[in-house]
Amino acid sequence: MNAATMTAIAVRGGAGSADALHAVRVPVPIPETGQVLLRVRAAGVNRPDLLQREGRYPPPPGASATLGLEVAGEVVIAAGRWQVGDRVCALLGGGGYAEYVAVDARHVLPIPFAAAVDGSDFIRAAALPETVFTVYANVFEHGALKAGETLLLHGATSGIGVMAMQMAKAAGARVIATTRGAAKAATARALGADIVVDALVEDFGEVARAAGGVDVALDMVGAPYFEQTLHALNTGGRIVYIAAQAGGELRVPVWTLMRKRALITGSTLRPRSADEKARLAAAVQAVVWPWIAQGTVDAVVDRVFPLAQAGLAHAYLERGGHVGKVVLAV
Repeated sequence: MNAATMTAIAVRGGAGSADALHAVRVPVPIPETGQVLLRVRAAGVNRPDLLQREGRYPPPPGASATLGLEVAGEVVIAAGRWQVGDRVCALLGGGGYAEYVAVDARHVLPIPFAAAVDGSDFIRAAALPETVFTVYANVFEHGALKAGETLLLHGATSGIGVMAMQMAKAAGARVIATTRGAAKAATARALGADIVVDALVEDFGEVARAAGGVDVALDMVGAPYFEQTLHALNTGGRIVYIAAQAGGELRVPVWTLMRKRALITGSTLRPRSADEKARLAAAVQAVVWPWIAQGTVDAVVDRVFPLAQAGLAHAYLERGGHVGKVVLAV
C-alpha cells in the first residue's frame, strides 16, 4: 500500500443539500494501535449520513468527519485476528465514503458471501453492518424478541426494515409490517411479512390487535404512530425507537402504560463505546452470520452508485422509493 492520498467525499461548506457532496483528495488515514486499514470497495449509505451532511448529526469524538458508517473491502494493514488480503466488512464511526478507512479490528467481520469476480460480494457485504448491528441491538437485545412472539415493524421496506423482517423470521417470530402505499405493501409481503398494513388506508393498531397483538415494536417514525403502536401492544410488550423521522415528542398515557406493563426504550449505535461495539460484533457473528450462511438472511441492495455520485445516492435515498439499501461502489 503505497498511496499517500486518496479520494474521499466531502460536504461543500460543511453542511448542505445532496448536491453539496463532492470528491476531494485527502491523506490516507494512518491506523492506530489495534486498528486495521481497509481498502474500501463498497460503502453503505444510511439516513444518519443524510443528517450529518445537513449538519444535524456530528460524528462522535475521535471519529472521522467523512461520511460513511459501514464498508466492505480488503485488509491492507493488519491488526488483531486479521491478515493482509482478508475480505471483510466493518462498522465505522465515520470515514466510509473514501478509498481507505482505519477501523478498530474488533469492529470488523468476515464477508459472509462467496468471493465474486464482479465485486458483488463487496456490494452486498457493505449493506450489512449498520443494519444488522442496529437490528440485533434493538430488536433482540433491547426488545428481547423471542421465537413465537410478534414484531410490529414500521418502515418495513427501508434498509433497517428489510433486515429486521428477515432476522425476526429467522429467529422464529411473526412479523406485522406497516408500509405507506400499495406498491410497498406488496413488496413487504414478497419479502416475507406475515401481515402487511398499508398505513395510508388502514389503522395498523386495530389490525394488529385483531391478529393477536404484538410483543415488540420497532419504530423509526415516532410520535404520529405512538398511540396506535401502544394500542397494539400486548401485556409486557416493548416499543423500541431507533429514529423519530416524523416527530420525537411523545404524549404518553401513563395509566395505559402501567396497565400493559409496557416498556418504551430506544438507542443509537454510533456513539457507543469501542468495547460495546466489539461486543456487538462478536454477538452478530455468532448469531446472524450463520443465518446468512444458511440463506435465511441476505443483503437486499436496491441500487448502486459510484463513489463520485454520492450526491445522487443521497438524493435517491431522500426520495424514499428504495427497498433495502443504497450502496456506493468505490
